[in-house]
Amino acid sequence: MCGITGFTGKQPALPFLLQGLSKLEYRGYDSAGVTLVNSKKLRTWKTKGRLSELEKVLSDDLDQSCGIGHTRWATHGVPSNMNAHPHMNRGNTISVVHNGIVENYAALKKELLDEGYEFHSDTDSEVIVQLLDYYYRKKPVMKEALMRTCRRLEGSYALCVTSVYEPNTIYVAKKESPMVLGQSAEGTFCASDAPAMLEYTKEIMPLQDGQFAILNKDSLEVFEADGRPAEKKWIHFPYDVQAAQKGGYDSFMLKEIHEQPGAIRETLRGRFRGTKVILPQIDKLNADWDSIRETWFIACGTAYHACIYASGLYQRYTGKPAFVMPASEFRYCDPAVGPHTLCIFVSQSGETADTLAALKLARAKGCLTIAVVNVLGSSIARQTDAVLYTAAGPEIAVASTKAYTTQLVLLHVLVLKLAELFGIKVKGISALIRDLKRLPDVIEETLQKEPVMKKCAKMLKDQRDAYFIGRQLDYPTALEGALKLKEISYVHADAYYAGELKHGPIALIEKNTVVLAMATQPEIAAKTISNIKETVARGARVILVTDEEMSAEEFKYVIRLPEICPSLRPVPAAVLTQLFAYYAAKEKGCDIDKPRNLAKSVTVE
Repeated sequence: MCGITGFTGKQPALPFLLQGLSKLEYRGYDSAGVTLVNSKKLRTWKTKGRLSELEKVLSDDLDQSCGIGHTRWATHGVPSNMNAHPHMNRGNTISVVHNGIVENYAALKKELLDEGYEFHSDTDSEVIVQLLDYYYRKKPVMKEALMRTCRRLEGSYALCVTSVYEPNTIYVAKKESPMVLGQSAEGTFCASDAPAMLEYTKEIMPLQDGQFAILNKDSLEVFEADGRPAEKKWIHFPYDVQAAQKGGYDSFMLKEIHEQPGAIRETLRGRFRGTKVILPQIDKLNADWDSIRETWFIACGTAYHACIYASGLYQRYTGKPAFVMPASEFRYCDPAVGPHTLCIFVSQSGETADTLAALKLARAKGCLTIAVVNVLGSSIARQTDAVLYTAAGPEIAVASTKAYTTQLVLLHVLVLKLAELFGIKVKGISALIRDLKRLPDVIEETLQKEPVMKKCAKMLKDQRDAYFIGRQLDYPTALEGALKLKEISYVHADAYYAGELKHGPIALIEKNTVVLAMATQPEIAAKTISNIKETVARGARVILVTDEEMSAEEFKYVIRLPEICPSLRPVPAAVLTQLFAYYAAKEKGCDIDKPRNLAKSVTVE
């Protein structure tokens, strides 16, 4: 959530700030602002709404070479010009942008009010600039003022600070919110995520928790929390700027749906040698696999649904117990885990606040930890015992598509690897690996059903509700399908185990109710079909997703998946639900890439 950009260099800062913020729009925001600085004064512009509203109020003659920018997603205080960042001190000599949550802001605000400070916003962030001002007045050294301020802050933060006192300098600090640094011939810069900087450099330095940095136009210094110089660790990002363009599609979401065959192909590249799974990151763990008694799969949102799928596979392939829990619950439930526990964490961004906190808890309890993420050098990637990267590439649309299916695929590979390490031979492994390798072609074939899904989505034009049902491995597909529909079309959608319909939810079914039913698992497909007939008898319009051989003559809308191993069918089935949600949202005229109230990377609790 929220976007930060900062630039100091030998050319005007504003172009970098604005292009960077536009690259970060996928994170979700409701206001925007920039501060530009010279030796005489700070100039700040802030507006509620989209970045385009900010651009309307900016002058044409802004050539200052140092500045900071921000897009805010409201947490403390409603969206407004006053609550937008940057925030200034009372003398308009210091400006701050902040991502994260200051948990003790109320106590700090009271302390500063007692010192005579005035506050003009409802945000927790304004306390930071006032605290900086307080310490700078005690000793006019910004580095020390920042260090003292950071020591007082409880919670999470990514900060950028600029001032008239050092008009060519930006101070940056980070704790549990992402911040990356970069440098080129044009200057030195920072951002809350790498896409903001890829037009300027592919060499990125993620700032570590507790560290801070001092950016000047031709230098970049990094320090530990106590002021000692820190080692600089650069990461090369292979993505180019064109990866963040729509490429002829009318939305990033549709483009990313169609990128799934390539993303899955890249995620699977080099993962198999015969029936042996090649995951050197896991081999390097050198763990005592015989001591692992249970495995937990932990994530949030869409990634949580991928975990439900993976846990089903894990129990099926290994015969060992597996548990699934949202990270927001795991971190507070005092889980009974320890050195005998394997915890697997899944996050597209690698910065999801709840998942990161759950990871830290698992490590504190001595668990073995593995992460599946999409973003190189992200916080979760750096803090786990082993990390596996999906190859989804940058995902711009807020609603996840290719990140989800690549998670399904890589988790499937990981579960096969774990079975191998446990000394368990998975039945039909040769056929399964063969089908994994041809999965990208199956997705290509599935995408040819786009016109059918577009037609089915028209059923929702005048509907306010939809229901998704499935059993076993079809259930996470139902959950994810319902989530996608809610996220981008604002149609109320619920997902149920098909066998649970008669225990209450069937009371909601009436004439013309839309039900999307998954029946792709042969051992229970007939049972699901029976449950579906119960909804048809009550007037529901059913869209049935099943395999090529299932008898379904009594249903009007039947979508058959290409032939593939049953445990892999949830992947093409997910693609169908993505298309269904996309065209439902389009039918209703929604802003598909930027759904209301949502953010791409949820970096606050």
